[in-house]
Amino acid sequence: MRAAHSVPYSVLRHELRLLASLVLWAARRTGGMRGTGVTFGYAKGQGAMMFGLAFVCVIETVGVSVLLRNWPAVHLVVLVLDVYTVLFVIGLHAASVVHPHLLTPDALHVRNGVRLDLRIPLDAIRSVRRETRYRHEKTAGELDVPIGSQTSVTLELAEPIAHFGLLGRRQEAGVVRFHADDATDLVRQLTTTRQLTQARSAPSSSPGRPPSGAPAAARPAEEARRPRSGL
Repeated sequence: MRAAHSVPYSVLRHELRLLASLVLWAARRTGGMRGTGVTFGYAKGQGAMMFGLAFVCVIETVGVSVLLRNWPAVHLVVLVLDVYTVLFVIGLHAASVVHPHLLTPDALHVRNGVRLDLRIPLDAIRSVRRETRYRHEKTAGELDVPIGSQTSVTLELAEPIAHFGLLGRRQEAGVVRFHADDATDLVRQLTTTRQLTQARSAPSSSPGRPPSGAPAAARPAEEARRPRSGL
């Protein structure tokens, strides 16, 4: 019974977060930071497409309103649905803007609007590279997060990491591909941060054992107290 309620709850939560993203976007604020770090946007790759889709929805709303002007009840229902569709499309873009990728000193948050916030510890990343891909086939153990059908960064992990879909389905991925507007800068800063993290976590070398016998500084005093021969 609990699983039956999880799907409606997940969908409702997603819709509410989209509306919240619209408010944040209108206020020019960024949400969901969960700590301080460096942010990397990814919404430019889909901006033109999303606004074009929203424009088509607006034209459709006007056309349907003209056709249904003689049926007020039906016109009202369809109008509400059409307006919500426009808000939904704009909300998807707004969520991508206000929830960018986030690089902190210990983890990388790979995001896709409000649908995905995957925290990847830096020590779990085996390699990172700049790689542009336009075709993504579903493969077990791989997670593709394309924007405008494009990914530009590929992460290979030391071991698979769990992630959850919109409806709560658990999956694991050892390879993660995603897009960033400035993928080169993201790869550079991620590589630098990983190196600093590895340097801090590396065990310090243990000091050498002191030489047997008395310390060198104490030897002159001992020699001074040692009786000298009369010769």
